[in-house]
Amino acid sequence: MALQLMKIVVAASTTINTDPTPEKFFFVTTSETAAGTSLTIDAASFFQDDGNAATELPALATNNSYFNVYINGVLQMEGNSTYTPGATGVGSLVFSLPAGGDPILQSTSVVLEVVNFSPTANTTVST
Repeated sequence: MALQLMKIVVAASTTINTDPTPEKFFFVTTSETAAGTSLTIDAASFFQDDGNAATELPALATNNSYFNVYINGVLQMEGNSTYTPGATGVGSLVFSLPAGGDPILQSTSVVLEVVNFSPTANTTVST
């Protein structure tokens, strides 16, 4: 019998699910914020989707999350805001208004949306 190359036959398939976990936080301004200044909102100043006061802003999963800021229902540019996760006194959203623009008026709604993804993978190997 002649020599033969012996190979292992393997088939694999992977299913990946990316499950988002969105959280929304709401704030209504109590005074006007002038152009060229910053609006700083502490974690405890937000309220949650269910109307209860927020106690902490969630951490952002590295390379697997994002946050959006809406002011008066309009999505804002990323470069204008700084998000810091954490509890009262640590966690905050700082929104910097460009100089020469319009102010944020009193009683304006601010919505912070934080989305983290929880990916799962399932691999099936057949030999």
